[in-house]
Amino acid sequence: MTEPLLLLEPTVYLVDDDDAVRDALGFLLGTVGLNVRSFADGLELERALEAEGPPSIGCLLLDIRMPYISGLQLQLRLQERGVDLPVILLTGHADVELCRRAFRQGAADFLSKPVDETELLEAVQRAVRQHLRGRQRRAANGQARERLSRLTAREHDVLRGILDGQTSKQTARTLAISARTVETHRASLFAKLEAESLAEVIRLALEGEEI
Repeated sequence: MTEPLLLLEPTVYLVDDDDAVRDALGFLLGTVGLNVRSFADGLELERALEAEGPPSIGCLLLDIRMPYISGLQLQLRLQERGVDLPVILLTGHADVELCRRAFRQGAADFLSKPVDETELLEAVQRAVRQHLRGRQRRAANGQARERLSRLTAREHDVLRGILDGQTSKQTARTLAISARTVETHRASLFAKLEAESLAEVIRLALEGEEI
């Protein structure tokens, strides 16, 4: 059984080739109850993710200038692997172009070394919340699509009438069937969607991208 998202312990995946930086940041993040996984380079992180499967709720904290593969390159490679962890990039050589590239690639934040402790903790906590919301949204969308897949073609037609604000009689005329048949399909689709109100049907349609 999948563990509820809210019960997962957030993990920060920290990648920096400087031992002292890894130790200091790991200790700081641990003081606020975050689990920290530290890696000396991007290849080491990739091997760990390959062996362990999709990461839990959390974020990536990547140094930009590292041997073998830079933080910006690692960010793109992880995206290509489907890793959805928000990325915070760290650099001791900040410049406008690096910052611009990081955000174009979808970085959640970009911080300069030496990192202000409060700024870092706030950035990490924002990123973790962002990741949790994204996972929850995708879970809700998946559930909605599963429920919508239960509907027959005719029930989808009736659903479209509901979403267009039509009455049962209007839908019946559009579909060239009786209003009683529309009501039957309507009751069936409410049951299959496990919806108790029109608002819930509309919400499921939105989450399942029927609208």
